[in-house]
Amino acid sequence: MVKVVSAENFNSFIASGLVLIDFFAEWCGPCKMLAPVLESLATEVPSVLIGKVNIDDSPAPAEQYGVSSIPTLILFKDGKEVDRTVGLKDKDALIKLINQHA
Repeated sequence: MVKVVSAENFNSFIASGLVLIDFFAEWCGPCKMLAPVLESLATEVPSVLIGKVNIDDSPAPAEQYGVSSIPTLILFKDGKEVDRTVGLKDKDALIKLINQHA
């Protein structure tokens, strides 16, 4: 299950393990297309925690990590950024990204 993450709980959410964060906005077409891919990924790769940050509701994390385009996906390992990708990606590309850091 993909969890909605706010600015208030962002740091604790990414603190341990592998965590994939999707920076998105409600008005973003590619972001909406990515949502079912992330839900499927969450089921298929349960070892990775997946969260979504709405940049309009919680802009601080996006600013902190220099997110200028959406969707931006950032992979964290124990609270540190280890990889990122920008734009709509398919599930196989995201699995490959995750496996490089698992």
